[in-house]
Amino acid sequence: MKEISLYIHIPFCKNKCMYCDFPSFSGKDNLKQRYVDALCKEIELKASKYKIKTIFIGGGTPTYLSIQELNNLFASINKLAFAEDLEFTVECNPGTLSEEKLLLMKTAGVNRLSIGLQATQNTLLKTIGRIHNFKEFEENFLLARKVGFKNINVDLMFALPDQSVQDWEETLNKVTELNPEHISAYSLIIEEGTPFCKLYNEDKLNLPSEDEERLMYSKTIEFLKFKNYNQYEISNFAKEGKQCRHNIVYWRLEEYLGCGSSAAGYIDGIRYKNKEIIEEYIESIERNVEALEEKVENSLEDTMEEFIFMGLRMIEGINEEKFFDKFKVKIDDVYLDVINKHINEGLLIRKDNTLALTPKGIEFSNYVMSDFILTCE
Repeated sequence: MKEISLYIHIPFCKNKCMYCDFPSFSGKDNLKQRYVDALCKEIELKASKYKIKTIFIGGGTPTYLSIQELNNLFASINKLAFAEDLEFTVECNPGTLSEEKLLLMKTAGVNRLSIGLQATQNTLLKTIGRIHNFKEFEENFLLARKVGFKNINVDLMFALPDQSVQDWEETLNKVTELNPEHISAYSLIIEEGTPFCKLYNEDKLNLPSEDEERLMYSKTIEFLKFKNYNQYEISNFAKEGKQCRHNIVYWRLEEYLGCGSSAAGYIDGIRYKNKEIIEEYIESIERNVEALEEKVENSLEDTMEEFIFMGLRMIEGINEEKFFDKFKVKIDDVYLDVINKHINEGLLIRKDNTLALTPKGIEFSNYVMSDFILTCE
């Protein structure tokens, strides 16, 4: 059986955060049971012919599901064939966790948690629309340890409205005191259609300056390195051997299945995305119809671009031999001018048959990557 990764989307939230443009919804709790039934059906249909090497249940808020709904979901997942070293992650939000849910996940084979914190200051948490405070996060984290979880990621966010550099340093300090195995640290992006976007357009968001944001990022890298977290991707830091294997699948452009509303997959050079509207997704599955919103076969140029964009996110960069193995052409035959331009600017480095962003290049990664877009004649 082919080994593959599996992403499962849970679109329900107790409350929608101010910055969030993910396909998630609050106020649709009446659909949860029907959704889980449809989801289980799709998982069993799509994933049963593969051996699953990583699973990531994301959202939304997966732990907003009830014990019974989680139980039904795990029952379907556990009918699948797993690789021996399966990595099985569930995203959790403080305020939706309990000892009973943690024990259920542990029993079901979940061996990695990703807990959304964002900041340790309660005022900032309230500003961005989180439903929890720092104390609740701490209690949930320690409860997960008590239940036996030995691989936990904490999601953090910087460049938040009203957040100072000192606030961010305090967040990094308090979180590393808990000693999670993995930390994801993302800068806030103002996304179209979010409440923050409306406030931003009305000049009502007090955001840190670009210099302050850059300082927060540089302090993140420096401080987490001091605390023995290895930066292996632009926004991700891990203790030795604790990198998120599921996300590495995306960054290396390997294959994965997506199940659930708005979930995306990439199989045999074809990208697909399920319907985003929960009701439409459920109705399609109930009628035994694929819940597809789009299905696109990647062109060679598309795949090359994605390979570069995703590969450069990783600190190890792109292996030039792997590029040749995948595309049967040397990377210089396609991108020599672009590569030389950014090497001369100090944004790319070439060493041991590998192409990677420099520390300065990471700071200007969007600028670098935009030059790797192949223009079709």
